[in-house]
Amino acid sequence: MDEIIEEFKLESIGLVEELMDILDDIEGQFEDRNQLENYGQVVDRIMGGAKSLAMSLEESGHLEQVGNYAELCKLVGYKAAQIEENEQFYDIVHGLLFDATEMLMLMVRTYNTDSEKDIKELLSTTFLDRLKWVNGHFGENVRGTLKIDSETSQATKSQADIDALMKNLGFQFD
Repeated sequence: MDEIIEEFKLESIGLVEELMDILDDIEGQFEDRNQLENYGQVVDRIMGGAKSLAMSLEESGHLEQVGNYAELCKLVGYKAAQIEENEQFYDIVHGLLFDATEMLMLMVRTYNTDSEKDIKELLSTTFLDRLKWVNGHFGENVRGTLKIDSETSQATKSQADIDALMKNLGFQFD
């Protein structure tokens, strides 16, 4: 099992580096905001790996947090890719995702080590306030998944999904 955990960590570190490259490439580039869908796809791989691995471990609390946190990053990324005619809001969300991705890297790097920290120790009040503000400024009809051509798809995720993820991580949004 230790070998699988180390493989997960190494792959996830590479994926977070890829996320950081995406964010670096589109910083201040409002016209490239659709690249945040790629961000969502990459962070989805971390989410899936963490949640799958967590199901096979007795002590899976930290991995569940990594999975839920990655899902939160994915939702924000997909929603941010749809920002229209609001470059300032895009810049704010981009900064939030940059900080969130750095925290994701810390969560992955410290997993299964003596320096492993609970998510509540990592997330500052300022970050949570920014997330709450951003959460409140996305429209209700903004999808939280990849664009799917079918009109009957379940692609739209409500703001309640972000709130539910934060609750799973031990935080309350009022």
